[in-house]
Formats: sequence, C-alpha cells, structure tokens
Amino acid sequence: MKELELKYGCNPNQKPSRIFMEDGSELPIEVLNGKPGYINFLDAFNGWQLVSELKKATGLPAATSFKHVSPAGAAVGLPLTEVEAKIYWVDDLGDLSPLASAYARARGADRMSSFGDFIALSDVCDVDTANLIKREVSDGIIAPGYEPEALEILKSKRRGTYNIVKIDPSYVPAQKEVKQVYGISFEQGRNELNIDNDFLTQNIITDNKELPDSAKIDLIISLITLKYTQSNSVCYVKGGQAIGIGAGQQSRIHCTRLAGQKADNWFLRQNPKVLNLPFKEEIGRPDRDNAIDLYIGDEYEDLLAEGEWQRVFTSKPEVFTKEEKRAWLDKNTDVALGSDAFFPFPDNIERAFKSGVKYVAQPGGSKRDDLVTEAANKHNMVMCHTGIRLFHH
Repeated sequence: MKELELKYGCNPNQKPSRIFMEDGSELPIEVLNGKPGYINFLDAFNGWQLVSELKKATGLPAATSFKHVSPAGAAVGLPLTEVEAKIYWVDDLGDLSPLASAYARARGADRMSSFGDFIALSDVCDVDTANLIKREVSDGIIAPGYEPEALEILKSKRRGTYNIVKIDPSYVPAQKEVKQVYGISFEQGRNELNIDNDFLTQNIITDNKELPDSAKIDLIISLITLKYTQSNSVCYVKGGQAIGIGAGQQSRIHCTRLAGQKADNWFLRQNPKVLNLPFKEEIGRPDRDNAIDLYIGDEYEDLLAEGEWQRVFTSKPEVFTKEEKRAWLDKNTDVALGSDAFFPFPDNIERAFKSGVKYVAQPGGSKRDDLVTEAANKHNMVMCHTGIRLFHH
C-alpha cells in the first residue's frame, strides 16, 4: 500500500486528504481495523516514536496516550502499587502484564486529557492490555503487532470500528523531513538525538550532585516525552511515568504551572478523602474522573452544591480544604522535571518545588542561569544542564 486516502484532514472541510510515501515506496503501516483519520495518524506516528525510544532507553515496555499531537501521558512497564491500581481504575483486573501496566500508568496519570486518546505501544499488544483498552474511551492504537486474541478484543470496540494500526518496527524514515505551510515547503534533518545518561551526568551545576539511578530513568523519560510534545513544554515524572505534561504554552512558566497542576492532581487522587469518595454504583469511570477533578479543584462547590452531589454520591463528601491539600502535596517528593528549553527565570524552579521536584534536566544557556541555579540550590535540588533543546512543532 503506497498511499491511504483519508476521510478528511484536520477538519471536515479540508479535502482531499491522504498519507503516502513521496518516493513511491510502501507505507510502513497496515490498517487492521477501522478508518483512522489525519489527526489519528499524526498522534500514531509521534506516539510510536516516543514509545520506541523509551523502550530503547530503558529496556522496558512503554506506552503513551496521545491527544492532539501531544502526549497526555507516557510510562514504562513497572508494577503498579495498590493505590495506583485504584486511582487508575484497574484494581479489579488483578496482576497486569508489564505492557498493560505501562498503558494503565500512561492513561491514568491524566485521565481527563486521555479521554478519547490514540494509544501507542512499544511491544506486541497482549490480552491484558487489550482488555484494559476495551473498556476505555479511545480512538485507536498503533503497535508493532497484536496477539490474535488481543486483536479480536480490540476489533469489538466501538461497534467494530475501532482504529487498529500495525507498524513495521524495522522501518527507518528518511533523514530529511519535509512539510508544507501556506504552500511553502519546509525541510529539516530528523531529530535523531539519542537521549541517554551522558546528557544528565556531564554537567550537574548544583551543589547537590547526587543523582540516583531511579532519577536518571525518570529524567530520561521526561526528555524523551518532551521530544514529541508540542513546545513550549515541560514534563514532571515520578516512578517511571509522566505525572504532568504542560504542552504548547507560549510562556515557560505557564508550562511549568500547567504541568505542575496536573502532577498535583495525580498525587491528590491518592489522598484517602479522594480514594474513599462515596460514588453511586452506577456512576461510570469517565463521570467519576470528572467528579474527582472538580472535587480536588478550586470549583469543588459546583460538585458539592445541594441537588448536585446527590446525582453522583450516596452521601455528601466533606470539603477537601486548601490546607489539607497543601499538607498532602508536601508529602510528594523526589519528582523529576525536564524542560525542552532553558528556564529564563527562577520562578519555574519555585513552582516546580511546590510539586515535589528534586531533580531537574534543562538545556541551560539563559542569561539568568545563575539565578535559576541559586533557586535550585536553595531547595537542595540536583540540576543538570543538558545542552540540548527539544523543540517540537
């Protein structure tokens, strides 16, 4: 198959639309089910690159949950804790395979953003992963292969229209990338940068230089995730998974705040007050996610108002006060933070500290590097200058 006609482009009025190989060669993908669209394929190809690099860098199965050409979450296949299994709504599935654990983590870190995602898996999709995906709202999946039973499970989604794409893992793209904007062609070399420990250990510029192996893995995950996130972007990571991604903001502090709030929400979901919310039995996972997001946010009164809470809960929950939330968030520690470009002001470090950040990787090169480093030293952080920028557009 040398080209694939699509229903339309980014929007229904943008026709005709297709994907094809300019050199006339075969496409490296096979559509096994459904009719993926233009944005689906943008998510699929960016997501596949991300999980492939995570697998190469860590040796672990990897998964990502993509929405509108940026990851909502990304993770490697480490075992889930009991609390993580509960907040990701997979505690009823028993022990999961490493690949299923990776997707549960990628999907679960920001379930609001992952609603209706496009999934990318580094490994052949197994039955555990397919069963998890089957019950989530998702647009499609790309993977290097599918176990026969897993493929049949996925084909049953969305009344048989679920988008399932198989990609050739041996495919090597051309060294030059070309795209058009306003009829004008842009050409650049592919971002083939291989992100590894060397970028983290060669230039640690803070007083604290103790960078444990677990933090190195988390920082590598953050940088690889940023490589495929629309810029400006920052990424908070803990325990092998992205817990907060701020994508496509014009100001870096807004990226840091946005991603930090997502990381805070991830940790707030683990508080006993949230874990024990008295949901009515018939309330489904997406509606529970929406309710939790309101409950832990500033607009909790909308959820707890008379006549509203009765729709969701069997009894009215207590208010999760600002003081209680701050006290709980102070328990979140050893978080890693990556940035796709330098921090121009120390306010980014101050905001990151509020979300438990201990380890930072950023390119360096700001006129105020000394002030940024001073802020990191004040909080006993470990910060390295990677010398690499990871803009993605």
